[in-house]
Amino acid sequence: MYKVFLTLFLLFQSLHAFLNTDNNYEKQLTALKNFDLPNTFLKDSIFISMNEDVEIYKTKHFLRELESGDRFVPVLQKKMKEAGVPPEFLYLAMTESSFDPFSSSSAKASGIWQFIPETARRYGLVENAYVDERRDPIKSTEAAIVYLQRLHDLFGKWYLAALAYNCGEGTVTKAIAKAGTDDINVLLDESQKYLPKESRLYIRKILMMSFISGSTDIMLDNGSEYLLNRANNATFVSVPVPSGTHLKDVSETIGISLRELKSYNPHLKHAFTSPIGTKSYLYIPQDRQVVFTQNFDQTKQPQKYAVYTAQKGDSLQSVAKKYGMSSQSLMDLNSFKTANLKPKTEIIVPMGSAMPVIASAPSGSAEKMYIIKAGDTIETVSKKYDVPVAQLLKANNKKNALVKVGESIVIPKN
Repeated sequence: MYKVFLTLFLLFQSLHAFLNTDNNYEKQLTALKNFDLPNTFLKDSIFISMNEDVEIYKTKHFLRELESGDRFVPVLQKKMKEAGVPPEFLYLAMTESSFDPFSSSSAKASGIWQFIPETARRYGLVENAYVDERRDPIKSTEAAIVYLQRLHDLFGKWYLAALAYNCGEGTVTKAIAKAGTDDINVLLDESQKYLPKESRLYIRKILMMSFISGSTDIMLDNGSEYLLNRANNATFVSVPVPSGTHLKDVSETIGISLRELKSYNPHLKHAFTSPIGTKSYLYIPQDRQVVFTQNFDQTKQPQKYAVYTAQKGDSLQSVAKKYGMSSQSLMDLNSFKTANLKPKTEIIVPMGSAMPVIASAPSGSAEKMYIIKAGDTIETVSKKYDVPVAQLLKANNKKNALVKVGESIVIPKN
């Protein structure tokens, strides 16, 4: 208990010192200006009740979150700077997800920026059987920037854009109408409750995180001084690969584990890139870019893979036979530890004749996926897409023209 009190005391002392130095006072004013907030916001209860706030936000927990996002932070900072978005929005992402790309909510939001499916589609993020770009640190950040810029254009102030990002455009619009002003001190009035409680705390959380992150004293006191130089840390880069590339082929080429490579590519739902189209991409550590360029064979077309959902009555042996593989090969491909197979288990299989039910490819792709419906034949699909039957059979490795309802087939670019 003594250690707990001592730790809290030291945190209070360091944070108090930070907030009362001339240098950090200037940093606070800059942050307020970036967010279009008045200097009077420094009198807000978040600053008056600082000791309580430190306990609420758990400085050490905050630093752990900042450390967990260390890989993404330089990318987010660079993207926002180039777009003219205030750097404080870095902590909006932190507030939303703790920098965890796998973070999700009951509202089906996902990723660092917590996009719900509808908003993700509106801003060009793809979600299908193979990828979820809401979890892509680069693409989701680019989408979030466009969204925030649109909100800024709509409301005219960055703090209103942040509030709208949290609780929705309609809620903020109604709050301003009810309050008769967009003044932040009025909108955050605890007695009037113009905004939901979470939103009333939202700006305060973002600024608190920004202030703590900018404190050299707090970083040093907690052994996190290296985070102050994170903008100079090596991060990751995007490299082109053929569609359907298995991550194991790349991990072996650049000399890292498959597990580590997966951690750089949280947008991939499986251990291979999307088989749709002809080209895809992967994120790899920046210091492996040269060895990748020198050693990875871009001309070799990989075996493309799909995802088969096990049905009642399926066994590992029957699925393996269907795809012309041995049971052991199928187990190795999926990293299965046992041969036991339960219904609805997703199995990685070579793309072939018994394609699973998967999401359709986005329009404009070099290849599309078509799910066979009742009454369909190879001939009707051939006419529908103006692709010769022989070409359809070849693209799907089919020995005959038989198809089953629910089967997905590749529609090659004609």
